[in-house]
Amino acid sequence: MSEEKTLFQKIADKEIPSEEVYSDEDYYAFRDLNPGAPTHILVIPRKPIPKITDATEADAALLGRLFLVANKIAEAEGLTEKGFRYVINCGDDGEQTVYHLHLHLLGGRPLSWPPG
Repeated sequence: MSEEKTLFQKIADKEIPSEEVYSDEDYYAFRDLNPGAPTHILVIPRKPIPKITDATEADAALLGRLFLVANKIAEAEGLTEKGFRYVINCGDDGEQTVYHLHLHLLGGRPLSWPPG
């Protein structure tokens, strides 16, 4: 019996439409439907890891490459000169709404602090 796919797996598998920004065998990136900045892209590993705290030593390379892929996207989006922000929410108090690890790439305007 197979587990049900996460929402983000369905998006990466093109079962649910999205505005694709990047795709390879390990990662998928798409524009957020409710952007918090002019550029708001979600970068996900295709491997379904529910929360960042569920990652293991075996996921170390996958997590490292997640940031390298996000860096490529930030550069392609023209964000590297002025700056941008990465956010990973974890758990209910961290406002994680989809339990499939994802990195938010936010930019295109000055971002305030604290964010929440």
